Amino acid sequence: MTGLLAFLAERRAELLALTGQHVVLVLVSTAIAVAVGLPTGLAMTRRDRLARVLLALAGLAQTIPSLAIFGFLIPLPFVGGIGARTAVVALVLYALLPILRNTYTGIRQVDPAVLEAATGMGMTAGERLRLVELPLALPVILAGVRTAAVVSVGTATIAAAVGAGGLGTYVFRGLTTLDTRLILAGAIPAALLALLVDGLLAAVEKSPRPGRAAIVLAVGAAAVTGALLAGSTRPAAGSVVVGSKNFTEQVLLGEVLAAHLESRGFTVDRRLNLGGNLCHQAVQAGRMDVYVEYTGTALKDILKRPMAHDPAAVLREVREAYRALGLVVGAPLGFNNTFALVMRRDDAATRGIARLSDLARHAAVLRVGLYGEFLEREDGMPGLELAYGFRFGLRAREMDLGLLYQALIEKQVDLVVGSATDGLIGALDLVVLEDDRRYFPPYDAVTVANAGSLVAHPGLQGALDALAGRLDEATMRRMNHAVDGLHRAPADVAREFLKESVGYRPRSTRGSSVHPTWALADHDHDPRKLGSHASVMRRRSAGRGTAFRHPGSEEKANGGT
Repeated sequence: MTGLLAFLAERRAELLALTGQHVVLVLVSTAIAVAVGLPTGLAMTRRDRLARVLLALAGLAQTIPSLAIFGFLIPLPFVGGIGARTAVVALVLYALLPILRNTYTGIRQVDPAVLEAATGMGMTAGERLRLVELPLALPVILAGVRTAAVVSVGTATIAAAVGAGGLGTYVFRGLTTLDTRLILAGAIPAALLALLVDGLLAAVEKSPRPGRAAIVLAVGAAAVTGALLAGSTRPAAGSVVVGSKNFTEQVLLGEVLAAHLESRGFTVDRRLNLGGNLCHQAVQAGRMDVYVEYTGTALKDILKRPMAHDPAAVLREVREAYRALGLVVGAPLGFNNTFALVMRRDDAATRGIARLSDLARHAAVLRVGLYGEFLEREDGMPGLELAYGFRFGLRAREMDLGLLYQALIEKQVDLVVGSATDGLIGALDLVVLEDDRRYFPPYDAVTVANAGSLVAHPGLQGALDALAGRLDEATMRRMNHAVDGLHRAPADVAREFLKESVGYRPRSTRGSSVHPTWALADHDHDPRKLGSHASVMRRRSAGRGTAFRHPGSEEKANGGT
């Protein structure tokens, strides 16, 4: 607990900023949901057929995964893009059902005798609605708003997947780096915020004059939203939007691109930790300028082309196909992040497994952990079993990328599908099985930029080209380990790499010397620095090794190609 409090105190400025973003997302989306849902719910009470259709549609929206909604919204004009706008639209869709349902139910539950008496007193339909139906239905309607607002607080954490910020940013970072402190730093404030919202709306419901209390609360919420928006910083016009996917290596590469471009004089808007293929959709739609992709992913997952094993041929095919999409693929950064099948070192030695072909003798009993995408890819599980002539006997356990190594170390699984540059492989003393039949295709890291962005930002292409060949597998693995194993900030690790490799010097620290701790050959593997792996980690004495050397002077790490 002391460590968490110290961590929160250290990150208090960022925590307050993310909490403010979260509050704005919730307040804006809830206000829009009320503005849309209340009149729509009233209209539904007059048309039963309309009510059935709209309630069914609102219920359907609740079942659609958030990433699917984001993927649909990003290319759309006005409501799409990367950032808060897309997140707000998704949150509104999720918040509509309780507001629509409770408005409809509340109005329909008004006693017909009361309505008949109001009509007998000469009230018009509008007067009856305003003076009789709405006051009587208000407690039910407020209950729907309360449910929608509380649900929105929790759902808003997914907004980080589209670069909208909020407390989900910490949750995603924590899952990616297996850092419990980060997860709690996002989850605890979100839970407290949900309790606060629930308590305020409960007080409105219990108020002797709930209508007036609701108005006061709405005015206060509008004032808070205005203050938070006024105090927020907006990206400068003409910024280069740099994106990344939602795992450690991608966040690091996003920070490398961003810091490198800033050192070249560009203003950068970071949109990191985006889920799924949102980066590709955003850069193709012109909502993002550049991100790092892998050639194998581009060929198989995006272009849906047959897999190939020649790196040069894959790169050439991807470049030609992307050119037709209005995208420019840069030169490889220098490392190949292909798939890797990973085991605990002692378990692999006991079973006599060193190569993928050795798995055949144990395939019937091995428990496999992987992320769902690997089950569907042609270059994933189906092709792997076909190439090596065996089938795993137990159903694979699907889980988030950030949980795979935790499950392996805690012996919940025996074998996981990772990537060749995963930093936790070395940090946790795991072993990568040799792909002795060269099954996996190349996954060379390359920059992907929108062709229009390269025209709009002169010098951008040259800046990106300067990074070509600067990163090899060993360097990328050490950088990943600095974040995953030592829990260092990706931005700091990226800047230190740039200082040592391309002479990066930020304006505020020009000429300063910072020791590149991420580049040491050995690290302190104190279990406390590896979060949830503490119970199974073996302590090693801290050591100092050679500092960073240019990728061209080092041999590539085993398993990296």
